This record gives sequence, structure tokens and C-alpha cells, in this order.
Amino acid sequence: MITASDLDRTLVYSNRALEEFGIPENIMLKPVEFHKGTWTGYMTEAAFSMLKEVSSHSLFIPVTTRTTEQFNRFVIFEKEIPLTYAITANGSHILYKGEHLEDWSEHLIVQLKNGCAPEEELLYALRKSGITLDGDRKQAENLFFYFILNCLPTPSELREIRELTAQYRWKMSLQGRKLYFIPTAISKGKALEFICNREGMKAMAGAGDSVLDWDFLKNCTYRFVPSHGELLKVMGPADITLTNQLGVAAGEEILEHFLNALSLKANFS
Repeated sequence: MITASDLDRTLVYSNRALEEFGIPENIMLKPVEFHKGTWTGYMTEAAFSMLKEVSSHSLFIPVTTRTTEQFNRFVIFEKEIPLTYAITANGSHILYKGEHLEDWSEHLIVQLKNGCAPEEELLYALRKSGITLDGDRKQAENLFFYFILNCLPTPSELREIRELTAQYRWKMSLQGRKLYFIPTAISKGKALEFICNREGMKAMAGAGDSVLDWDFLKNCTYRFVPSHGELLKVMGPADITLTNQLGVAAGEEILEHFLNALSLKANFS
């Protein structure tokens, strides 16, 4: 059986996220991401232990918007938690035993050619709309782009941006200070479905915090969302299980749900 989860602000929390949501008393943190000589991402010790247990009883697949290079900053995978698959760049890449799966890459190239408006066309439409995005624009592997914002758009501006983006067959998601714009052909859900078909397995449990995560969560039998997540604000609480906790404690709670789901699955097998 397959379990799948987003990482940032779902299971893993940056220094900024820890500051935003706080760290509950009596919780021990485990550093899990190392970048430029410093630790930059954390889970609770209990969450890490539970993730090891989940990975030993299911095919656990990280599903992240990070590029493959950014994903490789996590030090817990390979030696401590070996992975067969990982989905990076929001579904642009499937890693199989650490290497890009060429079957998926070739399939995606065809979908992109037939699917969405060019990036330049979308950027022109955004400028023409009169909405100013105050921040630096970054490319993600020449497949999509995002802004690291200095100030956040208002809720009404976000709605307008989302509606405009959809007209060009792109989607947007605000994650912290990062505002992502991604072609609809690139999808965490389509990548997970590809793996499910390849392995002949179903996705039993999934977790994520952003609108981009709904693409794969809707394919999971059990769906868990941290109560601080963007997804709740857009989708509402239907068909998902919200955590009681915020921040890094929510990551621990999600993995408790995963273990319970695995136990339920065993009881009904």
C-alpha cells in the first residue's frame, strides 16, 4: 500500500515556520534538512520515529513542490529512511531510487506541449491586470515559476489572480511568502497516479497543506491536512481530516493518523 505526503509545512518546518507557529513545550526537534552549512528544516523526534515506522509498513512517497536539488537537502532519506520513489517539482519529476524516471518525463513533455499557455503570455496578462506582485521571481527547472513576496496580496487580489491564472490553464498557490504559478499539466496527483499504476497499488493515506496538494490527496482513501494549511481556506473541511495542532506538532499528529490508517488497513485485509 502507498502513503504519500507533502513535506514543507506539513511534516517538515523551517525556522520561519517554527517562529510563525511556535514550538509546544516538551517537544524535541530533530533537524532533517541541511543547507549552506546550517540546519534549515525540522520535524519532532516523535514524528521522525513514526515516519520510519510508516515507511517500513508502506511504500512512503514524499510529494513536494521543491525542485529535485532542493529536495536533496533532506538528510534523513537514503540512510535513515530509504525511498523507492519521490515526487519533486510539484509532479514535474518522479525519482525512482534517486534517479529521474524517464518514462514519466517523456509523458509530461507531451502533456505540456498540448496543455497550457506559454509562461510569457501568463506574465503579460498578470501585468495587464494591474496587480503588482512585490517580490523576486524565480524559475523552477524551467517548468514553472514563483515569487518570493515582500508583501502579500490581499484576499481579493488572490482571488483575482487565481481566476486569471485558471483562464490560461495554470494554477497558483500561496505558501508562506512564496506565490507559485504552475501549468495544470504539472500535477502531484498525476505523478502519484502514475506510480500507483506502475506498482499496482492504491494510495491509502495522504497529507498536505496547500491547494497544490489537493491534486494528489483526492486520490487517497484517507486525507489529512494541518489546520494552518492554505487548503482549508480554499477547499473547506469536506472530505478531509484536520489536525487539532498547528505547526510542527501538526506534522506529528498527521503521522499518528498515518499509523492508525495502516492499522485499520491491516484489520480489514
